[in-house]
Amino acid sequence: MLVIINFKTYKEATGNNAVKLAKSFSKFRNVIVCAQASDIANTSNLLTTFAQHIDPVDVGMNTGSITAFAIKSAGARGTLLNHSEYRLSFEELKSCLSLAKKYKLRTVICAKDSEEVKRFAKLKPDFIAIEPKELIGGKISVTMASPWLITKSLKAAGRIPLLCGAGVHSKEDLLTAKKLGAKGVLIASAIIKNKNPAKKLKELLQ
Repeated sequence: MLVIINFKTYKEATGNNAVKLAKSFSKFRNVIVCAQASDIANTSNLLTTFAQHIDPVDVGMNTGSITAFAIKSAGARGTLLNHSEYRLSFEELKSCLSLAKKYKLRTVICAKDSEEVKRFAKLKPDFIAIEPKELIGGKISVTMASPWLITKSLKAAGRIPLLCGAGVHSKEDLLTAKKLGAKGVLIASAIIKNKNPAKKLKELLQ
């Protein structure tokens, strides 16, 4: 079961804190962290790191942009795309996927519903993550509130492995996701905001 931990821009997961978290998570298998661009070089030395986003532009005169080449050079192995907090148009996603493939980066596209899952599957990312926006950061997980959505999204994804996120916070959530057919989960606040993130992760993975 793959676990992707999104550091977002939490203070607890920025700079030296990001390094400390990455080090504490490095003993676990099948764990990927999504770090801020400024922290990728440091976290990627400890465990598999994805960027939280890339822009649909390549190297050149693009001041302020986060390029696939830049995150690859920093040590990232992939990138998250289209998170509900940083949505992209379909055309932008197509460009980002093309650039990610050019630089041999794995891709996770977030979708808000099964219709988007079906549409994004045509772009052939490495993973699609179903994340209903209204459940993100909450105490009720998608596995509890909408198990039918995971089942429906699995059919829509076809051969693309499906991940699920939004409100995931317990071992039961991971077990349910696995039973439903998901290949992994996306987690953020449930771990990052915990008083002992590594202990919480261990509990989830047991």
